[in-house]
Amino acid sequence: MTPGLDLALLVGAAVLLVAVGAVRLSTRLGVPSLLVYLALGVAIGEAGLGIRFDDAELTRTLGFCALIVIIAEGGLTARWSTLRPVLGLAALLSTVGVVVSILVVGLAVHLLLGLDWRLALLYGAVLSSTDAAAVFATLRRLRLPPRLVATLEAESGMNDAPVVLLVVLLSREGITHPWWYETALVSYELGVGAAVGFAAGVGGRWALRHAALPSAGLYPIAAVGLTVFAYAAGAVLHASGFLAVYVAGVILGNARLPHRQAILGFADGLAWLAQIGLFVLLGLLVTPSRLGSAVLPAVVAGLALVLLARPLSVAASALPFRFGLREQAFLSWAGLRGAVPIVLATIPLSERVPGADRLFDSVFVLVVIFTLLQTGTLAPVARRLRVTALAEAAEIRVETAPLERMRADLLQVEVPPGSRLAGVHVDELRLPLGASVTLVLRDGAGVVPGPDFRLKTGDSLLIVATAGVRDEAERRLRAVSRRGRLARWFGEYGEDRDG
Repeated sequence: MTPGLDLALLVGAAVLLVAVGAVRLSTRLGVPSLLVYLALGVAIGEAGLGIRFDDAELTRTLGFCALIVIIAEGGLTARWSTLRPVLGLAALLSTVGVVVSILVVGLAVHLLLGLDWRLALLYGAVLSSTDAAAVFATLRRLRLPPRLVATLEAESGMNDAPVVLLVVLLSREGITHPWWYETALVSYELGVGAAVGFAAGVGGRWALRHAALPSAGLYPIAAVGLTVFAYAAGAVLHASGFLAVYVAGVILGNARLPHRQAILGFADGLAWLAQIGLFVLLGLLVTPSRLGSAVLPAVVAGLALVLLARPLSVAASALPFRFGLREQAFLSWAGLRGAVPIVLATIPLSERVPGADRLFDSVFVLVVIFTLLQTGTLAPVARRLRVTALAEAAEIRVETAPLERMRADLLQVEVPPGSRLAGVHVDELRLPLGASVTLVLRDGAGVVPGPDFRLKTGDSLLIVATAGVRDEAERRLRAVSRRGRLARWFGEYGEDRDG
């Protein structure tokens, strides 16, 4: 009935399945998966299967949609306890650091490549944004101090907002307003965007905890829908929708929501789908025959970025904070670029800015080269700079399902390797009155535990807690998982790790 649609679905499903399989292959080979996705796009494009695609406007639109989902997932999985201490530095990196990076790269390519100031500053602006997808996917596999990881993740989630605004401003035919007006406009968009995200997050948190939805599958949809709503509300108010998404995601992700793990799993799956679609689309847009001439400007801009702009922006931003030279050096090297700069390069391309074709090609080449170079060397660089982290007690995950008619919650707790819940007797959990361990699943068999039942790694616990003591029970479980049966003796009360 619809042969065109059927063929499109066949090709799309095949590309998706190949991309999913390529994740495992890329992990084994040590090649970043985003490069595999870009290669897939090039392979099915005009230089491969012959599919011609050159719609920069559509790419920008779909790219923004993908970034909304990716940034939302980053916010939902960010821990407020590790994010809060580095929020000031991340904010400076996303503002002061961005300005320093734009000026340094712009000056370098203006002098070395002879580009006019507008195009030179566009190079700096497009390359100043670190990529949330690349940062989240890479850093969480490394053993690094939490504040370093939190700084880079928060920066990548926050710096998209000001960079998008600056790229749009520079892509206009001419800036007719004075500099102070443009500065006030950017400040308004960031401030209102953060406020909209905060309101959406707080309102959504209350609604999800009190809605009593009839199906568990509706909670993940509602949570992601709230982050998209935050973006749209911010955009309608001419504010930064990207910042609104991230703020709303952080608030929702750190709330004790029903079916929280299902929400995070759903968001993770959507983010993977968005990354795959985005990278394949960008690979499809590029013209391979033009990339050879883009190598020189890409290398010049990349060296200016890595050797000058990024270290200077980190140094300027970290000045008020206690970050040592080794940590600053790692922050400089770990400012990963991925799909975001390529998406941003479609903005001047769709606005038909002179030289935008070369800009897009150069950014594409730079992302490929530096993704291979940086992601493969992060672990050795971290060891060389001695910023690796020691192993810590594993954090437990608590899944919650509401029992509305009983006005209680059912908590599901796993005892992972490294958790100090292992070896603790049930009565040593000191759960509050109104909370009780009702079942332990061990080696596939269910056991109704007594007070002297000793937990071990791999156990799954089912705990029923009344609504009034649910939070206290979860805090106690988290405290014991980190410090063992003497948690309170060590001043550990299980707070601030998960909101």
